[in-house]
Amino acid sequence: MYKGTMNNVKENRAISPPTPFVKDLAKVLYGGKRFVYDFAIDMANDRYSLWKLGITHVLNAAHGRMHCQGSHSFYGSTVDYYGVPADDSPSFDLSPYFFPSAEYIQKALDTAGVLVHCAVGVSRSASLVLAYLMICHHYTLIEAINKIKEHRWIFPNIGFLKQLRALDLKLRKTSS
Repeated sequence: MYKGTMNNVKENRAISPPTPFVKDLAKVLYGGKRFVYDFAIDMANDRYSLWKLGITHVLNAAHGRMHCQGSHSFYGSTVDYYGVPADDSPSFDLSPYFFPSAEYIQKALDTAGVLVHCAVGVSRSASLVLAYLMICHHYTLIEAINKIKEHRWIFPNIGFLKQLRALDLKLRKTSS
C-alpha cells in the first residue's frame, strides 16, 4: 500500500482536477516512450528469463484459447499465474477484474516481482496496471497514465478508458 497517510491522499484528491472526459484522456495518452517490440509476450513465454529477473508471478490479461496461452501447467510451481480472459474490445467489461488484479499485483510485489502482460501490451495489461496504481497507490487516472508513460507507451481502448474513468470517479467519491 502507498506509504503516505490517508489524510495526504484525501487532501490530494480534494485539490486534484476533476476526472477528464474520455476524449481528453485519449489526448493525454498520445506520446510516451515507445518500444520497438513488446518484451511482455516474449518474456511471458521464457521461464528462464522470468527466473533470472526474479519474477515469481504472472498476470496474463489475455488468458484463454483465443488469446495468449499460459496457465499453471505451463509455469509449473516456479511461477504463480493469474489469468484474466479479457478481449481487447471496447464492449468488453474489464472492470470486474480491476480490484482482484490490483490485489494480486500488490500481494506479488510484497514478496517478489510480477509481470503483467497481454498480447500487445498497450491496452488490456496497461488498463489493469492503471487500475492497480489508482486502487493501491491512490493515483488519479491522469497521474497513473503519466506515471506509466514515463516508462512505456500505452493506449487502452476507448471502452477501457470509460471504465477507468468510472473507477477514478468512484475512488474520488469514496476518498472524500
